[in-house]
Amino acid sequence: MNNLEETFRWFGPADPVTLTAIAQSGATGVVTALYHIPVGEIWGLEEIIQRKTIIEEAGLSWSVVESVNIHESIKTASADRDKYIENYISTLQNLASAGITTVCYNFMPVLDWTRTDLDYLLPNKGTALRYDAKALAAFDLYILERNGARDDYSSAQQQIAKQYLDSITPEERTQLINNLMAGLPGTDKTLSISEFKEHLNAMPMLMPQD
Repeated sequence: MNNLEETFRWFGPADPVTLTAIAQSGATGVVTALYHIPVGEIWGLEEIIQRKTIIEEAGLSWSVVESVNIHESIKTASADRDKYIENYISTLQNLASAGITTVCYNFMPVLDWTRTDLDYLLPNKGTALRYDAKALAAFDLYILERNGARDDYSSAQQQIAKQYLDSITPEERTQLINNLMAGLPGTDKTLSISEFKEHLNAMPMLMPQD
């Protein structure tokens, strides 16, 4: 039977959670990525080894890559997808050359994943990611104003979402937008509403046609 390894997510040198703190938690490995490299560009072997060395000097191992993000051109089958597929393959080869063989990925378009809260304060003073259905509905219906959104929510859900939006401060509204537009985990890239709509408009080409 294979032994399980305790690992901890780490968002790189800028992460407020340090490698020292991760080691103190009892974890022996980290789950991380080269978040500073733009999506679609090749992770060079030298940069991979440099990050791996930093992790190992803290007494840990780079156990899992999460993730080598897949460029939108691949997801939407755009004309330049072959270039980004080759870049992705080159990155995987470089990771393997550095001895890193477990790589996560996902094919979710536009935002990869999203939460309404990225630093939610728990009763015990810890923090966590959080999803609030009414907050997302408020954003989808009344801030993004996505085409067809009203067809996806009942009248009761729309009313609750509107009440929620009316109850929060302008600062909380801005924070909600920033949280949902944060793009990819571990990056500083925040999409604008117009950029998000532009990405969404590219999605119908992926749907089966009548």
